[in-house]
Amino acid sequence: MGGPSAEREVSLSSGQACAAALRDQGYNVVEVDAGPDLVAVLHSIKPCAVLNCLHGRWGEDGCVQGLLEWIGVPYSHSGVLSSALAMDKQRTKDVYRSVGLPVVDSLIVSADAVRAAHVMTPPYVVKPNNEGSSVGVYLVHEASNGPPQLAADMPEFVMVEAFAAGRELTTTVMGGRPLGVTDILTDGWYDYDAKYKPGGSRHVIPADVPTEIFDLCQDYAVRAHNALGCKGVSRTDFRWDEGKGVAGLILLETNTQPGMTPTSLSPEQAIAAGISFGELCAWMVEDASCHR
Repeated sequence: MGGPSAEREVSLSSGQACAAALRDQGYNVVEVDAGPDLVAVLHSIKPCAVLNCLHGRWGEDGCVQGLLEWIGVPYSHSGVLSSALAMDKQRTKDVYRSVGLPVVDSLIVSADAVRAAHVMTPPYVVKPNNEGSSVGVYLVHEASNGPPQLAADMPEFVMVEAFAAGRELTTTVMGGRPLGVTDILTDGWYDYDAKYKPGGSRHVIPADVPTEIFDLCQDYAVRAHNALGCKGVSRTDFRWDEGKGVAGLILLETNTQPGMTPTSLSPEQAIAAGISFGELCAWMVEDASCHR
């Protein structure tokens, strides 16, 4: 847990929650704040398995997965290739399109070009191509007077994506099985604070949507999970424009390391499906392997 990414604090929260739940399940747990000495620490601990609660770069993009493969320690969630694919939003969309899953138009351009002029007709969204948790996301409204003034620490190249209006829906897949659909309600943009601060968002589960939309979310999430080669637990996020019916449902991204914090979506969906948080954590540990 932890690590050096922009999602460090969320990862620490996920790790602490999972560690407590696993101890309650009878496991002997060692909490590791991942740093440059990670290989030495793991060699010292000699774990039977690693529950990967890292989020963001290095922990969710295939890097730590490759390290664990190299030293032969079984680990949870997705493997090297699927983690790298899912962390790269543009390549994820390429995979979605290859299996007929619906997405909105997007392009990869330099941050300087985005700061200089509109590179797409507003409304649109600007975000890093390889971060999660809504880190560094800018929403450019239709009435915007000019291009967004991106922060200096934004990556050299960013994704610019047509804004998808509608409701925010999400589905967790656990071992190839969809766990339901959640409708995420916020008073504004579903940003980092809305995701992780208590009261930042309200989760309606099961989502109050037509049966065909509910079933389609579950079908799309499983297809995305399989197309990307995911293992263990993943979560796919959607936008649904009610006025367009089935045609208004599009995929945003697939998370190969869903949050495991007290306000996280995947644990809530598991509980709604009759799987306690402790049982979910135990399942992820028992599912751990190499060659994922």
